[in-house]
Amino acid sequence: MTMNHALRCGSRTLALTATALGVIATAVPAAAEEQPTAEQIMADCASGEGKCSFNSPELGKAYLGEPRQVSELLFNCTDSPASQSMSWADTVGSSHSVGGSVTVGGGIEGIISASVTATYNYTWQSSHTETSSFTVSVKPGEVGWISRAQVMRQISGTWQTHYDDPKWGHYYWFVPDTVTGPAPNGTDGKHSAVVVKSRKMTADEKKLCEGGSTENKVFTRNR
Repeated sequence: MTMNHALRCGSRTLALTATALGVIATAVPAAAEEQPTAEQIMADCASGEGKCSFNSPELGKAYLGEPRQVSELLFNCTDSPASQSMSWADTVGSSHSVGGSVTVGGGIEGIISASVTATYNYTWQSSHTETSSFTVSVKPGEVGWISRAQVMRQISGTWQTHYDDPKWGHYYWFVPDTVTGPAPNGTDGKHSAVVVKSRKMTADEKKLCEGGSTENKVFTRNR
């Protein structure tokens, strides 16, 4: 099923009936040519053209995200093991299934945060940054670096957009969405991990150690 097919719409009459009955009513979807894409709906939410809310958010279990390199590479061109303190920095943002990242300070971020806080008293952040330093030990002829994995969490819900005047033939549009973003350390017993990794130099990297200013030295390069 495409995201367009997942879009559901309702007329003002049905919306008013739903309000009176305390239930959510939906109409038969509009013709295909009348349907917006999910990205168009989200653009209206972000710009404020559509009055949007993120309804019925559901928090998923926290999990450890994929590790990624957060430091420079440390090359050991000597004949002995080498250790060096290296600084690292890592910023992890959020994304959502209807397309793209959740912009810090954008309209969508504020709507999600308000909805999750009101429902769970949980402080959701679209971005998390950490910095520190770590001692990296590298064997001769190897490359070392610092890697980090962030605790992540998914939030599922449905966007409801209301227009003052009908757009694409309707006042209301509904879009299911799943937001993936960083979670506080220790959420659901999961903890972010910082580890030192290493590997053998490639043939091209070994050439860096065969002469010039890097011969018989330990040096770093940007990732």
